[in-house]
Amino acid sequence: MENLYNHLYRWYAINHRILPWRETEEGYRIWLSEVILQQTRVQQGLDYYLRFVARWPHVEDLAAAAEDDVLREWQGLGYYSRARNLHKAAQMIVERGWTPFPTRFEDIRQLPGVGDYTAGAIASFAYNQPYPAMDGNVYRVVARLLDIDEPFDTTNGKKLFHKHIEKILDRENPRLFNSAIMEFGALYCTPTLGDNCLTCPLQAQCISHAHGTAELLPVRKPRPQLRDRWLDYHVYLCRRDGKLYTLLHQRTQKDIWQHLYEFVLEEHDKQPKAINPLPLSITHILSHQRLHARFCVHKVDVLPQIENTLTVEWTDIDHYALSRLTLKAIEKLGLSR
Repeated sequence: MENLYNHLYRWYAINHRILPWRETEEGYRIWLSEVILQQTRVQQGLDYYLRFVARWPHVEDLAAAAEDDVLREWQGLGYYSRARNLHKAAQMIVERGWTPFPTRFEDIRQLPGVGDYTAGAIASFAYNQPYPAMDGNVYRVVARLLDIDEPFDTTNGKKLFHKHIEKILDRENPRLFNSAIMEFGALYCTPTLGDNCLTCPLQAQCISHAHGTAELLPVRKPRPQLRDRWLDYHVYLCRRDGKLYTLLHQRTQKDIWQHLYEFVLEEHDKQPKAINPLPLSITHILSHQRLHARFCVHKVDVLPQIENTLTVEWTDIDHYALSRLTLKAIEKLGLSR
């Protein structure tokens, strides 16, 4: 393994990106970065991380925040259960006296929204404990290094990959090893390799390179078919005393965008009939759903009385955590916020 470590660490020393969560060993801040970067690219997540740290510099600050405020700061990142779990976990840490952040893997693993990968990443990056940090980039590198054609996103596949990464983990330098292999997958051993295999610093240790199978790896399980949903949103606009008002409602059921705000919604079981005049139509793709959304603007003298809605002055709409689809519609309708 020494050759693997030496080549990998030499590459990392020259090529790694300077990122704020790599400049700290504070468990709280590393945890924030790990949660934000789940399902999120570094470039997009960086600004969110900086805003969270600036607004809630310590776990006690985040625990004391209102959930609406946390969701509002998260707005645009998607997968909002991450934000809700982040808030719940901060409260758990404070309640159990684990401040400033738990140091045991077993305690970190108990936090809402924290799985084995995230707990291992935090334990290694914050405390240099010998746990692997497995993200999509690491699965790809390991699949190619060891020529593993088992789907990595199945229960059996994850167990297999975990077994293999445990064997190659540098237990003397787990923080460095995890940082280096994640960065190598993010910047060099990417989904589309191109000519990188020809000059790869790990070429001598890479079994898939010897077998000519690197471009075929890693293997994923078949993606599920998208479920179609048809949504009609009604954007009520009422101007009164020189101010513009609208109606919002909060999604409270266990469904997409739980606890976020949107315009008045009417959902259909099947594709509805055409509307005249034609409303704004947006197709919005989620991980397992395809949303066919229409936005109908109603300029009225008096806002209708609709159950479970809030009357909101338009200039205050940014105070509410809005779904990504709602933000997209506001932009396309040319309604400034």
